[in-house]
Amino acid sequence: MATATTATVTPLVSRADMFCRQCEQTKDGVACTTLGVCGKTPETAAIQDALVEVIKSVSLWAVAARATANATANGDIGVASPEEMRATNEWTLRAAFATLTNVNFSEERVAEYIRQGLELRADLARTVGTLPPELLNEDVSDTAHLEQLFSAGGANANAIVNASTLEEFGRTVGVLQNQQRMNHADAFSLNEIGTYGAKGLSAYACHAMEMGYLDDEGIMAPLHEVWAKLASHRPDVDGLLANALRVGEINATTMALLDRAHCERFGVPEPTAVRMTAVAHPANILVSGHDMVDLYALLQQTQGKGIHVYTHGEMLPAHMYPRLRAFDHLVGNYGTAWQAQKFEFAAFPGPIVVTTNCIVKPRQKYRGRLFTTNEVGVDGVQHIAGRDFGPVMEQALQPSPILGGFATTVDPPRYHTVGFNHRAVLPLARQIIDAVEQGQLGRIFLIGGCDGSEWDRSYFTDLAEATPDDSLLLTLGCAKNRLIHSPKLRNATLANGMPRVMDMGQCNDSYSAVVVALELARALDCTVNDLPLSLALSHLEQKAAAVFLTLLHLGVKNIRLGPRLPAYVTPNILKVLQDRYNLMPTGTVEDDLQAMMQGR
Repeated sequence: MATATTATVTPLVSRADMFCRQCEQTKDGVACTTLGVCGKTPETAAIQDALVEVIKSVSLWAVAARATANATANGDIGVASPEEMRATNEWTLRAAFATLTNVNFSEERVAEYIRQGLELRADLARTVGTLPPELLNEDVSDTAHLEQLFSAGGANANAIVNASTLEEFGRTVGVLQNQQRMNHADAFSLNEIGTYGAKGLSAYACHAMEMGYLDDEGIMAPLHEVWAKLASHRPDVDGLLANALRVGEINATTMALLDRAHCERFGVPEPTAVRMTAVAHPANILVSGHDMVDLYALLQQTQGKGIHVYTHGEMLPAHMYPRLRAFDHLVGNYGTAWQAQKFEFAAFPGPIVVTTNCIVKPRQKYRGRLFTTNEVGVDGVQHIAGRDFGPVMEQALQPSPILGGFATTVDPPRYHTVGFNHRAVLPLARQIIDAVEQGQLGRIFLIGGCDGSEWDRSYFTDLAEATPDDSLLLTLGCAKNRLIHSPKLRNATLANGMPRVMDMGQCNDSYSAVVVALELARALDCTVNDLPLSLALSHLEQKAAAVFLTLLHLGVKNIRLGPRLPAYVTPNILKVLQDRYNLMPTGTVEDDLQAMMQGR
């Protein structure tokens, strides 16, 4: 592939308290250097950087452990037990998930992940003996001195390895430092693309694991190999590009497994009208995030207790699953996307549970009635362990001016239909194809992804509203809120009676869009790129990066990504993506729509 003519890296900044550019909402489109736009402090950023290095190092030993298990028995080398590998798999996913944008702001919680990782690394090292030569050269994660500190602490390890120790280490392994070690801008750009994609992939795999579905050979073994490759500082441009595309391949497998897990646990999704307005009731709980297992456990525990449960944000698609919808106290959805939390949470009359990303550092007005679960962490906010929602229920039932519930029922109610999973859409394939052939359906648009707070994300609303009346709009992820709350699109239908906007679910349901596209292409005997299909994707954090890499792995072209391209993509790497996949940044609605209608 084409690369830079020089390997020398020009320093990105002369001085920075932190340097984080893993999400799209970086300051000035370059990086957050003093405080994260998400609210992450330099101290938290440094500790998370330290954790990422530990993930890479543990992954090297996990790769070695699997290699020795498959090799001829050696008297000096042991084989890791299934229990050790399960613990390593689980830790890898949870630790990586904790470093995503808007997940964990707690330095204490991140330090605990580091402590656990170093213990796992030490156990694997004792079992395996030594890294094989092909991995030894890759192990640049300098975690040995942290291991010594934790070991010296014994029972008081956390007291000895305090935040300042971890911050000091993290500042030596951050983006700027690792880029200088690699000393090749394009290679490091691919390293970052792979790293952020691997984080998103780890989060999706973690969701599957929560439901009891995790494939070691199909997901975890190659994922550890990806992380091991990312540990290297060698400027292997071609290898790092292949590694990034491999993330997309593994993520495709992961999302198919996640789709199956949701259906087998909670029933096959069905198009379902969800109440989007309040019902008068004195006791209410709001649940946000993506984790359906948490919601199911909460619904079980609140059944018959006189509490109404509402979904928020990416939890809206929960209503499409029969086993969740069967709880009659799951009464509807409240609010919109994650970036509106500070206003919507403040106005909600009850406690709020955030199960996964994205959490926004809370206002004091509702901090005392906010609860987190799983990998989510904010210092000073109550954390629920083991899915025991007793404290949440107790607070919901307390009579008070703030927790008094909704005083009136909004009438007339407003509804939104969710549940256009591929299992619901594919039976309509013949109807869709007939509509195309008869001129009733001009084009299909996929407009969705990760939402954000920048003003220019209105592009996606404006684009959707500007599409012709004979076009079909598929949407998913929190960016769908840009479409489903549009008065112009809310009740729009095609000439054959099909709804113009089909809500396919949360970002965890991205697999549905892929299946629909592949199956339509098969039915029309063409490639995905030959379909009358245009993609405009709102990009924000690392789950979106994983989905994007999956689309590239599948060879999908002509993707418009916005509202701006990631800061970590160099001009040379962007040119490769443009030449191979015709990747485009979003432009003006008028120009983009004209090109899309022409199949460009």
